[in-house]
Parts: sequence; structure tokens; C-alpha cells
Amino acid sequence: MYKEIIDINFVKGGDGLIPVIVQDIVSKNILTLAYSNKKSIILTQKTGKSWFWSRSRKKLWMKGETSGNVQNVKKILVDCDCDAVIYLVDTKGPACHTKQETCFHNELK
Repeated sequence: MYKEIIDINFVKGGDGLIPVIVQDIVSKNILTLAYSNKKSIILTQKTGKSWFWSRSRKKLWMKGETSGNVQNVKKILVDCDCDAVIYLVDTKGPACHTKQETCFHNELK
């Protein structure tokens, strides 16, 4: 089933943001979790690159704009409640700012 951007519930969390899981389209590894607003989702659709909303910097950002570790978005999946998405990506370089392949490299003891 296909969904449109108007179907996504940006209001549910109260801040206009939805969680975005970024997953490698080939390995299926979860690379990161970030947040997007309507504008960053639209930019992702238009450019084919991963765009997000930085909650700390309060601004839009494209993954790889400074590091060069760009994520080419091949598909966007919307969950059943229309309040979270997955970007399936072909990645160029590590996803994590620590230079790890994935942001999920720390095990909880």
C-alpha cells in the first residue's frame, strides 16, 4: 500500500517531528535513528539524500553535507500508524559521527 506525505502524522508527538530509522538496503543493518519534519521528508524525496531535523541545532541537515558520508535514499517506508518512517539507503561511508558503520555499536550491560 502506498502513503502520501499528507498521511504522515507530524502532530502526534506534539513537536512536528517523527522518528526516522535509517537502514542499509543491502546489509539490512540499522544505521541510525534521527528525526524529520515535513520539510526534511520533502527534501529527502526531492533530492534522494537523507535529510533530517536536528533537535539540538534546531535546523535542517543533510547526512554527509560536511563528512561526505552521504546516504542515497532508495525507498521510504511508512509504519502502520503513519508516525514513523524508515529510509532504506545505499550509504557512502560510515553512518555514525564516530566513524563507526552504525550508530548502534554500544552494547548495554
